[in-house]
Amino acid sequence: MKISTEIGSAAHLIGEERAIESLAKAGFDAWDFSMFDMCRYDWSRKVFLPSDHPLASTDYLKFARKLKQIGLDNGIVCNQSHAPFPSSVAIRPFLKRAIECTAEAGGKICIIHPENDRSAEENAEMYLELLPFAKECGVKIATENMWNWDNEKGEACFAACATSESFLEHLHAVDDPSFVACLDLGHAEMKGAGSGAAAMIRALGPKLEALHIHDNDRIHDSHQLPFSMKIDFGEIVSALKEIDYGGYFTLEADAYLKKYAKDDVCKGVKKMAESAKRLAAMFEKESL
Repeated sequence: MKISTEIGSAAHLIGEERAIESLAKAGFDAWDFSMFDMCRYDWSRKVFLPSDHPLASTDYLKFARKLKQIGLDNGIVCNQSHAPFPSSVAIRPFLKRAIECTAEAGGKICIIHPENDRSAEENAEMYLELLPFAKECGVKIATENMWNWDNEKGEACFAACATSESFLEHLHAVDDPSFVACLDLGHAEMKGAGSGAAAMIRALGPKLEALHIHDNDRIHDSHQLPFSMKIDFGEIVSALKEIDYGGYFTLEADAYLKKYAKDDVCKGVKKMAESAKRLAAMFEKESL
């Protein structure tokens, strides 16, 4: 089982180039291309902001090629990417750009969020619009399980793909082999949001081709290091083994690195690799 992690959290401290180098030194097999700075979103004001990031420039493909080469020079590859979000109409041109960058970096899957409050059929319109271009680029699109928040209950509540039923509805609405599932384990384990990660893994079966792995208190979307909070990863790994999961174990513990100073990022990345390797070892042990 190969391990990967997102580069966004490390990149905010040391830049994408050094982030990829640090992942390789820590023992990761691959890197997940975070593209959120391609199109920045102010959640408080709900507006898109200008970005001076290379991914927002006309040389975005050159930047993606540069990152790919840095990875190859250090012995790791790009396995998947995460497009900017939320996936509203205003962001659609950047979703195509994200697919292009995924292909240029060597990634095989681009995770594109569904819109939280739209139906499977409504979200399918966006995915069906993007799929022909993604196929031309040799990239699959993965949708992901989302969540909303109930202020009265103080817990998560339903959003697109949050339950096994909704996730399958989204997959069936598009019905294309190049449209697959990325299961966010932390989202699936939040109280009130969905069906639980293990149940969703079994329901998704062979359509599950990517993961976002992180830990939480089973209430909040904490994005912490696996084995540091309350999620039962033993049950989840068993379910992944049952469906013969063949993708990467990709961490999305991006909040974890926030406690590290710039000079200590490599120590944090090493801890992340250790947790990913522990998960991979659990998965391999299931086959013995």
